[in-house]
Amino acid sequence: METFLGLDYPTLWFIVIGGLFSGYAVLDGFDLGAGFWHLFFKKEESRRVALNAVGPVWDGNEVWLVIGGGALFAGFPKVYASLFSAMYLPFMLFLIFLIFRAISIEFRSKEEMKWWRQFWDVSYSVASSMLAFLLGVVVGNVLNGFNMDANGQVYISLPGALNPFSVLVGFTTLALFAMHGGIFLSMKTEGRLFSKITRLIKGAMIAFIVLFAISTLYALLYLPHMSDRISQSPVLFLIPLAAFLSIANIPRLLSKRKFQWAFIFSSITTCLSMVIVAVELYPTILYAPANPDNSLTVYNAASSEKSLGIMLLMAAIGFPLVLFYTIFVYRTFWGKVKLDETSY
Repeated sequence: METFLGLDYPTLWFIVIGGLFSGYAVLDGFDLGAGFWHLFFKKEESRRVALNAVGPVWDGNEVWLVIGGGALFAGFPKVYASLFSAMYLPFMLFLIFLIFRAISIEFRSKEEMKWWRQFWDVSYSVASSMLAFLLGVVVGNVLNGFNMDANGQVYISLPGALNPFSVLVGFTTLALFAMHGGIFLSMKTEGRLFSKITRLIKGAMIAFIVLFAISTLYALLYLPHMSDRISQSPVLFLIPLAAFLSIANIPRLLSKRKFQWAFIFSSITTCLSMVIVAVELYPTILYAPANPDNSLTVYNAASSEKSLGIMLLMAAIGFPLVLFYTIFVYRTFWGKVKLDETSY
């Protein structure tokens, strides 16, 4: 099996996909979190400021999701087929809410009528909240495992997809993104709106810490496969330890009003959460608890080595370009939001 930097191609592609989805969680995560808070702002100007905080970047952030989905399809087509078949309804709802989030942002300011703007405000906030929740539901189901046969056919109903653990992870993700988005808005606003956001962040932060602790305890008690790798390699315990330290550092930084550093650590928390998921699953991607031999792994579900090698070369060229574009956009629109005639 061909290797690069000491890692085989399927493992490298697994890391690439994890990096792409982590980038999406960090970047679009604060967009969705900002949308969650939208209805908490009563004044028209406050809602416009909050909307324009994410206005220049939200569509670019979705690029990471598109590339991540494409990378999953190209690198692990069996996983893509089984996962999207199993989570068909959640993914369709995700797509619908993704569309409504986009048109809500674009349509809101097209008319001056109060009812018009109120409708799109509600649409924007509900869509953003549901997108965060559904992402957590999908991740929760992946961690929980699927009833899967030897052909990768998954058998799951909608009530089965909304099992206690997946719903718990859904609300945990929503709380994480609400905290993440609130911190981002605190960096982009000032005056009364800034003061209100800093108060709201505290509630989201407490909710996330509590839900994260409950999710972790549930996984340890009822999903024994989730702790196998860390128990086998104690050095990996440093990853969840780093995650807990990162979470604990956020309230300290917020109390000192160091919002940029708090945003960095909420981003680190999001990335480390994804790393924990990847470490606990690897080399499995879709786990079949009833019959582990039917599980899809990075090896039995991967494309050919030649295909992976070509795609890794393309990723090595394309990833820096996407990263450069992302950094350029954020540097261009850095600073507090100022409304003008071109604003939403």
